[in-house]
Order: sequence, then C-alpha cells, then structure tokens
Amino acid sequence: MNINDITVKFAEPEDAKHAELIVRLIYESALQRGTGIAKRSPEYIANKINGGKSVVALHGDRLVGFSYIESWGHGDFVATSGLIVDPEYRHLGLAGAIKAKTFELARLRFPFAKIFSITTSLPVMKLNSRMGYIPVTFSELTDDEEFWRGCEGCRNYDILQRNNRRMCLCTGMLFDPKQPIAPEDRPNPYMMLLKNTFKKIFHLKRK
Repeated sequence: MNINDITVKFAEPEDAKHAELIVRLIYESALQRGTGIAKRSPEYIANKINGGKSVVALHGDRLVGFSYIESWGHGDFVATSGLIVDPEYRHLGLAGAIKAKTFELARLRFPFAKIFSITTSLPVMKLNSRMGYIPVTFSELTDDEEFWRGCEGCRNYDILQRNNRRMCLCTGMLFDPKQPIAPEDRPNPYMMLLKNTFKKIFHLKRK
C-alpha cells in the first residue's frame, strides 16, 4: 500500500454515506488506545460533512480516514477533532496528511481564529507541534459551554468535572495565527506529555 494511492480531500455531501463507518472507527480507535473520547452520532458527522467542515481520506470508494473542524466562541476559536485512520492503513503517514488538510480547511474557513485541539494521543501531539501548536492550559481554550458539553460522552468526564474544567487527561494545544511559533522554538511532544502527566498525577494526588 502506498499513500499516493489515497486521496485526502475536503469532504463533499456525497461522503456523508460514510458517517456510520466514521463513528465506528472513532469508537474502536478509542477502545484500542484505552482512552476517553467524546461520542459522536452519525447525524453529527453527516452534518459536519454537509457543512463543509470535514476532511476524508479515500482509497477508491473506501473511506480510510477522517477529521473535522468546529467553530466556537462566535468564530474566535476552531477545534480540530475526530482524527481517525483505518487500522489497515496506518503507518503510511496518512494521519499527518489528514491533519495537514484539516488545518488547511480551518485556516481557509476561519483565517483569524485560534485553532485548538485536546487529545491524549502522542502522535496527534507530534503532528500538532509540527504545525505550530503549543501546549496550553484549558483556560486558554474556548469557554463556550457547548464545546465542553461535548465531553460528557467521554469516559474521563468525571475527572474534568472534579477539576472544575481546569485539566483532564487530555492535553490542550493551541495555534494562534497572531503569534506563529518558529520550528526551532516548538516544544518536544515527548517532554510535553511527560510534563503534563506528572502535573496531572500530582494534582489528583493532592485531591
């Protein structure tokens, strides 16, 4: 399998037929990693596709990857979410291609917005870091209540609640178009994960 055989593109309405498969892939990916993830319905995913807010990866007619964006705080913030790759198509660099296309979509649709991501995935942190995201506290992300309600379906939601939404197992990362970070100044994702893990363990023990 070669990544050049796969098309990564902005989703079109006809791609909404893959919504149920996308939901299943997102759920199975979370189970495999043993991490929490906000649950999404096929209708929710279809709305993102029909609204021009998602990216799909296709091998012929087969959907093999997906991600989407959503705006919050009256367009001041944009979240990139739901990045998945079919297990049979991993280790090809496809996640990076999808992430880059999703970032491009966010910049095109919302050129002045801050772009953020919350994730427990080290590979996603590495991809974010390459594009200029930096780790931030949750207080620097959107305060839009609708966004945080989306976390209610996550298995770790009680942790977020206990910490008054200041931290959870996810790491927050932010790209600010007004303050681009040079590649040599971007944080090491491994050290970032280690630092955040120790900080969260210490905070939870104190409770």
